Amino acid sequence: MESETRIRKDLAACYRLFDWLGWTELIFNHITVRVPAPEGDKPAYLINPFGLHYAEVTPENLVCIDIDGTPRAGSTGQVNRAGFVIHSAIHAARDDAHCIMHVHTTAGCAVASKASGLRHDNFYSAMLYDDVAYHEYEGVTTNLDEQPRLVASLGSRNHMILRNHGLLVVGPDVPTAFNRLWVLQRACEIQLASDAGSGPNSPIPEAILRTVPRTRVAGRSEVNRLIFDTMLRRAGILP
Repeated sequence: MESETRIRKDLAACYRLFDWLGWTELIFNHITVRVPAPEGDKPAYLINPFGLHYAEVTPENLVCIDIDGTPRAGSTGQVNRAGFVIHSAIHAARDDAHCIMHVHTTAGCAVASKASGLRHDNFYSAMLYDDVAYHEYEGVTTNLDEQPRLVASLGSRNHMILRNHGLLVVGPDVPTAFNRLWVLQRACEIQLASDAGSGPNSPIPEAILRTVPRTRVAGRSEVNRLIFDTMLRRAGILP
């Protein structure tokens, strides 16, 4: 795993990038990343301090908590319970889920509200074939007893649509999770746009869909880093 210093820099930059992209929701929602923990310690992760806008998040003010919600030494910021319930459950259950991103974008919430969910009939949704999970809405996610159901809903997939709620992705690092969320968000946007046009959509044969995910150029970690750093420069976050 990367050093905590590098992780803090990537995570804080990602919060600011979400703000630039318009993926913020007042002081709510979260991006979290697991950090190295001493042998035998509970897994710990970084989360935004509750009460700050994404544009105000810095490497220094990120809060480090363990999967029980206990702050690690030196962390004093308040943490939103909904963020703890969702993120701690997945971090604890999935060793590969180092980074988790959850948003309430307009397109994401709209598709999450549709009974049919995300169709795999556009360029971006085809990339996500067989890798999108669904979790039924149970109200505001503040009850610990929902955690095992969240984990079961996600399973081994990397993208999840929280029905009537929003979008969630997991990844091994910030750049990979960012690219996964970007593709999921783009797929939702295009589905909404195509549904506004007249006539039925042209379906993609399942035989083709099965081949698409493994052909993604942006599925590789080095490409994800290039994408992430490019977007940070475009947003003026990195020189």
